[in-house]
Amino acid sequence: MAAISANGGSPSGVRGKGPRCVAIVGPFQSGKTSLFESILERCGAVSRAGSVKTRNSVGDASAEARAHQMSTEPNVATVSFLGERFTFIDCPGSVEFLHEMRHVLTAVDAAVVVCEADDRKAPALELVLRELEEADIPRFLFLNKIDTATRRVRETLALLQRASRTPLLLRQIPIWRNGIAVGFIDLALERAFVYREHAPSEVVPLAAEEVERERDARFSMLEKLADYDDTLMEDLLGDIEPPRDLIFDDLARELRERHVVPVLIGAAERGNGVTRLLKALRHEAPGLDATRGRIGVVDSGAPLGLVMKTWHSGQGGKLSLARVLRGRLSEGDTVTSSAGIEARIGGVLELKGPEQLRQPVAEEGEVAAFSRLEGVRTGDAIAAGKVRPDAISAVVPPEPVHALAVTVKERKDDVRLAAALARLIEEDTGLSLQHLSEFSEMRLSGQGEMHLRVALERLSGRYGVAVESAATEIGYRESIRGKASARGRHRKQSGGHGQFGDVVLEIAPLPRGEGIRFVDKITGGVVPRQYISSVEAGVRDFCQRGPLGFPLVDIEVTLTDGSYHTVDSSDMAFRQAARIAMSEACPQAKPVLLEPILAVEIVIPSDAMSRASALVSARRGQILGYDARPGWRGWDQINAQVPEAEMGGLIVELRSATSGVGSFSARFDHLSELAGKPADAVVAAQAMAQAR
Repeated sequence: MAAISANGGSPSGVRGKGPRCVAIVGPFQSGKTSLFESILERCGAVSRAGSVKTRNSVGDASAEARAHQMSTEPNVATVSFLGERFTFIDCPGSVEFLHEMRHVLTAVDAAVVVCEADDRKAPALELVLRELEEADIPRFLFLNKIDTATRRVRETLALLQRASRTPLLLRQIPIWRNGIAVGFIDLALERAFVYREHAPSEVVPLAAEEVERERDARFSMLEKLADYDDTLMEDLLGDIEPPRDLIFDDLARELRERHVVPVLIGAAERGNGVTRLLKALRHEAPGLDATRGRIGVVDSGAPLGLVMKTWHSGQGGKLSLARVLRGRLSEGDTVTSSAGIEARIGGVLELKGPEQLRQPVAEEGEVAAFSRLEGVRTGDAIAAGKVRPDAISAVVPPEPVHALAVTVKERKDDVRLAAALARLIEEDTGLSLQHLSEFSEMRLSGQGEMHLRVALERLSGRYGVAVESAATEIGYRESIRGKASARGRHRKQSGGHGQFGDVVLEIAPLPRGEGIRFVDKITGGVVPRQYISSVEAGVRDFCQRGPLGFPLVDIEVTLTDGSYHTVDSSDMAFRQAARIAMSEACPQAKPVLLEPILAVEIVIPSDAMSRASALVSARRGQILGYDARPGWRGWDQINAQVPEAEMGGLIVELRSATSGVGSFSARFDHLSELAGKPADAVVAAQAMAQAR
């Protein structure tokens, strides 16, 4: 293997990996965008790194990201470092936008996980690492904010290890002066570096007082590497200094095979540690061949890409961010998606945040935005020509945990709202839309309060559609407790043929979930056969809104008697007679309000169990059981039943009680009687709403 390069890098024999794609991920406010900016500065893509706080960053340039000072969608930039091309994709860290990175991860070669020594963020770090583990992504961990760290690195590593199922491998240790990290020692290179503000670190002699500390840390690193290399293990047991090229070879191989997660340190806002991170990526991160093998793409065949993100803009139209996994894709090429959609590439754009540089072609391994791929969606594979490619991404959209009813502020925007929401949902796979005819409600669902707030801001700012939002309607129902019988007679004479229908109905309750059952017990033809279906239709008409104002369910209605007129009887007359009979019988049968109960599974870190349980109890919930979350050390789950009316805002309080990481899934379970003042309040509100 080649020797170490003169500039202190790693072996020069690992060239030719082609353009690479790296995701920058990590918990909310860990410094991902700051690292993204520092990388752009170090690679010469910008003259000065921007800042999230001063709202002048290349990343997080959207109005929503700037307003909330948080990433709300991936930021993309392609740069060159020491002659090699990298595309960095800075992914949101908030759990409400975590779904944005899932399609990105499918096509990246490696990930940099940005984190800090903060106990409160350890569960959020575990969520991110779990996503990477399940996607089988090689990953580095960048321990950020080392300039403000108060905990020793060994303690920090123990904290971080609890969040990772893969062993963490410390590659650098800080140089402390008066309790402040002023530089680092690279354990593979055995060199000391002093930080310089927004510039590469300076190599300095290793201080005598650091020698023993460096030796101990280096031996620990080599021991961990030796777990997967018998030759290195023999050298260590024989007290032989292993060749440096063997060490770098092991570092690259064990990263590629996901045996270890290398840990580097730095301070992204100051640009500290960035050059060493870039060099580690350049020499150790796998290339496109390894990524194709991971996702099952062969290296021959028609040019192939994978769409990682979709955007719509008012002026530029639709953009599909994709990585070219095979061959090259050019402007004007016809492509077919894995969903069977044919489209023509309108343009090829290289991105640097919001900036777009037009290119004639996207080469193999590169990431580009293709314009006007109508009908092609995030997660689709696209292949040149008319042959439909196999699907690559199997990312399942996340279940919604928060919903709002949305309406336009001005009626003239009704049509525009539908189109804008369709585009918004195409951009963001974490959103979903339902049209509920029962309530005449358009329900927008997503991953949390902030997620939906940002979505509504995009509707207004990006698409010019102002909307109002409100809590969603609850699917109350009503039934009866007792039995009753009533006659319904509809008679009307207004010249010519009149109207006559006469029925006797008996009603009785049914077990929950049985719906509406109609029974015909007419004998002797007192109600002619041709009118029976009209009687049933009248019954079902009435059941759409019972005496309490809600749909009537779980009731048996029996037609027992009636009469007819040979001239004046009609379908409409018997239908109306049935409605009259029902309106007379139901108030006598002890009507009862039913509320929907949801089966809810809540997942939280174990130390938040008591707080989460209290939230369930405060919402009239019934806890059915507790258990350890399968496969998640230090996490628990609660199984409970909670009234749908009490679910509003639960995700907000749950995340507040769990440092932003708690979540739940919910499904309808059953209807339960609601009585007393809560029922009276619901019925009164319904009567008021219907009177308006």
